Amino acid sequence: MGKRTITIDCDVLEADGGTRTAAITGGFVALTCAIDRLIREGKLKESPIIHQIAAISAGVVEGTPCLDLCYVEDSSADTDMNFVMNECGEFIELQGTGEGRAFSRQELNTLLQLGESGCQKLMEAQRNALGDKAALIAQKQTLVLASNNAHKIDELRAMLSGKYNVISMREAGFTDEIEENGETFEENAAIKAEAVCRATGYLALADDSGLAVDYLNGAPGVHSARFAGDQHCDADNNALLMEKMKDVPREKRTAQFVSCIAIASPFKPTEVVRGECPGIITTEAHGDNGFGYDPYFEYETGLTFAEMGSAAKNAISHRARAMELALKLL
Repeated sequence: MGKRTITIDCDVLEADGGTRTAAITGGFVALTCAIDRLIREGKLKESPIIHQIAAISAGVVEGTPCLDLCYVEDSSADTDMNFVMNECGEFIELQGTGEGRAFSRQELNTLLQLGESGCQKLMEAQRNALGDKAALIAQKQTLVLASNNAHKIDELRAMLSGKYNVISMREAGFTDEIEENGETFEENAAIKAEAVCRATGYLALADDSGLAVDYLNGAPGVHSARFAGDQHCDADNNALLMEKMKDVPREKRTAQFVSCIAIASPFKPTEVVRGECPGIITTEAHGDNGFGYDPYFEYETGLTFAEMGSAAKNAISHRARAMELALKLL
């Protein structure tokens, strides 16, 4: 978790079989307690625990499938099996060995049912032992959007709806100016995400996007918002674009909207993904929706981004394509 690593060391003081699985089950409780302490001490803002984990043993003893084998049962079992599962009923580890004899598919199915039911009971016991700390398991994380662009925030919130507690960086208390001095979309996205993550302690997502026109060798590129100067004026930027593209034939007016999304986490290194949407630069504005260069960017459907509804644009845009990749990382 960034500069921190938690090591769980289990000393089994008293046991009667199933020591490894007991250590895993107890270790998860210890991990949750450690995370709770780090949060109370202000060293972490949120819990990184995304799943609950429990483990148990099972086996076939004298022809009878059994759960949670004691030492005598374990030492004489024809089949020995260990289960490590999460609260979704998914397997993290599954080990089965025919020690006295081979086991049948029917016996395997019975052992699977026993292992699943046993892990579920242990998870209930874990939550009872943890009490209020159980709320740290699989929390909905806060995700800070490293942007003050209201249009961009609305688009990203719509794409992330329900998956995270999404807030703007201003809502997270971050009001500093971030110097975007990178030479690529990827660099600028990482700069913004990491600055917000460091300052707030939360998972941060930053998008750096813009228009890359082939005839202009990729310009305006990372300078898309300030193409005509530092005033961030859409009308001036579009006017300059039209001036530079004056008399350029349609076949040479190809361009791409580019979006690079960086995800900076308190728990792991920053990751960046890239999405592109190809199109044509029109000779005049079409449509009243959207923002920036949208009225002059024609998609393959023949409509500009400004002529599309928000839902249609969000389904195919450069930001949607980057977000599809980012969601896999999240």
